Amino acid sequence: MKRYEVIWEIFNKCSGNQMRDVFFEEIETDDPDAYVSERFQGYTITPEKNHPAGERIYEIEADGLRQRLSLTEI
Repeated sequence: MKRYEVIWEIFNKCSGNQMRDVFFEEIETDDPDAYVSERFQGYTITPEKNHPAGERIYEIEADGLRQRLSLTEI
């Protein structure tokens, strides 16, 4: 299995507050797409197309909150 560093960003909806929640973790998976689909089941997931090799970025719309999940192979 491949190892990935995961950065999960949850963007704040409040105007005037540009802070966001950021979480870090490491995972092992052979299929990053399946991992993200399972973790965010029921939400809208849009993979970004133009990213460096070894990195995958997903935009997630979850109950009105914009989120981004970045997986970088380590």
